[in-house]
Amino acid sequence: MVGKENLRTEDLKLCFEKLMMVAGSGASGKGVNMKAGKITEWKDIPVELLMQILSLVDDQTVMAASEVCRGWRDAIFFGLTRLSLSWCSKNMNNLVLSLAPKLTTLQTLILRQDQPQLEDNAVETIANFCHDLQTLDLSKSFKLTDRSLYAIALGCRDLKKLNISGCSAFSDNALAYLASLCRKLEVLNLCGCVKAASDTALQAIGQYCNQLQSLNLGWCENVSDVGVMNLAYGCPDLRTLDLCGCVLITDDSVIPLANRCPHLRSLGLYYCQNITDRAMYSLAKSKLKNRMWVSMKGGNNDEDGLKTLNISQCTALTPSAVQAVCDSSPGLHTCSGRHSLIMSGCLNLTSVHCTCAVQAHRSSSTLPPSAH
Repeated sequence: MVGKENLRTEDLKLCFEKLMMVAGSGASGKGVNMKAGKITEWKDIPVELLMQILSLVDDQTVMAASEVCRGWRDAIFFGLTRLSLSWCSKNMNNLVLSLAPKLTTLQTLILRQDQPQLEDNAVETIANFCHDLQTLDLSKSFKLTDRSLYAIALGCRDLKKLNISGCSAFSDNALAYLASLCRKLEVLNLCGCVKAASDTALQAIGQYCNQLQSLNLGWCENVSDVGVMNLAYGCPDLRTLDLCGCVLITDDSVIPLANRCPHLRSLGLYYCQNITDRAMYSLAKSKLKNRMWVSMKGGNNDEDGLKTLNISQCTALTPSAVQAVCDSSPGLHTCSGRHSLIMSGCLNLTSVHCTCAVQAHRSSSTLPPSAH
C-alpha cells in the first residue's frame, strides 16, 4: 500500500464510509441516476458517481480507492488528470514507477519532496507514458540528473509549467535542450538551479520559449546581463521575473526589461546591489508610457504597471528614483497591510511612499484631538 503510513483494510473501509457520506450528501451538486438499486458494496458504485466523489477528496484517498478492485482502478487511472504525491514520504520513486504507465491522461503531476526520493528512472517513465502533461513539479529532487531533463524534453512537448527549483545537479546544456523542445512553457521555476541557469540556458529560453510569462531565477549567481537581455528580447509577454540574489546583473538587465516587456507586473531585485537609479527611471518612464497608451485606448490605468517590486538591499538607489517608479505604478504600495514595494535594508528610502499612504497620513494629521 502507499502513503505516509501503510493503509490497512480497516483504513479502506473507513475511506469507503467517508465516500458514501459524500455521495449521500449530494455535495457534487450534479447527482447520478441510480435506477439499478441500492449501493451495498464498493463495487456497486457507478463509475460516474465514483469519479464525482473522488474529485472531492484528497489524492491519498484516491490512491486508496484505486486498490478497492480492478474496475475502480481502471476507471480512476483512465479519468485522472491531476495527481499530487507530495504526501508520500517513503517509496515515492517506486510508486511513480508503478503508476506512471497507467496515467496516460495525466495533465498535472506534483512530486514536491521534503526529502529527495525521485530518481531518473521514475522521471523517464513519466516522460514515456504521460505525454499530455502540462504541469510538472519536481522541486527539491536533488537526486535527478540531466537524464531527467532530456527525457522530459522528448516526451512532454506540451509542458506549460515546470518547477525544478532546488534541482542543483542539472546542467545548462540540458536546460537549453529542454527549452528548444518544450516551446509552450509559460511558467518556469529555476530557483537555486545554480548550474542550469546560465546565460547559455537563458539564451535558449529567450529564443524558443516566447510564450513565457513567469520565471524564477532566484539565487542563480551565474546569470548576468547577457542572459537577462536575451529574455527581455525573446519573451515579450513576461509578467513575473525573480532575479533575487543574481549578484552579477546591472542596470543593463533592467532597462531592456522595462522597454521590451510591457506586461511586467512583478520584479524581484533583492540583493542586486549593482542596480542604480538608471534602472529605476527606466522602469518609471516605460510604465508611464504604457499608462498613456492604455488611456488612449480607453483602458484602465490602474491595471497597468508594476504590482510588486522587491529592491531590498539595493543600497545604491536614491529616494527620488524609487519614488518615480512608485508614482508610475499605482499598484505599488508602501502602506500598512498592502506592502508590495519592498525596501528592507534600504534606510535611505524611508521617505518613499505610495499615494494612499500619503493620503492616510494627511487624513490622520488633520483629525481633531480626542476629548479627555
